[in-house]
Amino acid sequence: MTIPVLEIFGPTIQGEGMVIGQKTMFVRTAGCDYSCSWCDSKFTWDGSEKNNIQKMNAQEILDALIEEGGDHFGHVTISGGNPGLLPQLDSLVDLLHTHSVKIALETQGSRWQPWFTKIDELTVSPKPPSSGMQTDFAKLDQIIESLSLEQKGTFSLKVVIFNDEDLDYARSVHKRYPAVELFLQVGNDDLETADQAELLAYLIERYERLIDQVMTDKELNHVRILPQLHTYLWGNRRGV
Repeated sequence: MTIPVLEIFGPTIQGEGMVIGQKTMFVRTAGCDYSCSWCDSKFTWDGSEKNNIQKMNAQEILDALIEEGGDHFGHVTISGGNPGLLPQLDSLVDLLHTHSVKIALETQGSRWQPWFTKIDELTVSPKPPSSGMQTDFAKLDQIIESLSLEQKGTFSLKVVIFNDEDLDYARSVHKRYPAVELFLQVGNDDLETADQAELLAYLIERYERLIDQVMTDKELNHVRILPQLHTYLWGNRRGV
């Protein structure tokens, strides 16, 4: 089966989650079962770029990665949308591993795929109230349990924080899965600003506020607090 691909780019750095700062290539797939209010990649699911979707098999994707990145990469991030919708990604995961390429992937934990257990660095990022989405915790429980038992690589949880209600949600997630490493990441709610310096100052202010909140919270003594690093460097630009 072919894989719906919207973007292949890099090498660049990973700006989010447990692999922040990692040199990586990106494969962005199309399609999502969510429609988060603040999504920074709505083009993957809102139909605006449906004519740009390429149906590619695993070998074609690998060839495109090599054409774009040459021999300057050993790590690939599979992004979306929600790549967790695609059972056929199993073929790409296996092919990349045969070429000694490590793989990172992020999904919201709404669907389970057996190939999740093969991912080297898997981020499960359930969406907080500000997204407008509802977490199916029964499904998320099943996914976390399966990963805890079967994951060959590493996995973690990440919650994006936009407001105090989101932080409350993150606390509840942390209490529910205390054995899983949790990353809190500041959300970017300004996706239109083209002035990079203005956006950077705004995002740093939000990051500092979240740090201050967590420092005085005894329930969050074992979390990591992250910026969205690529927005600090390139603002709201795509393909970087």
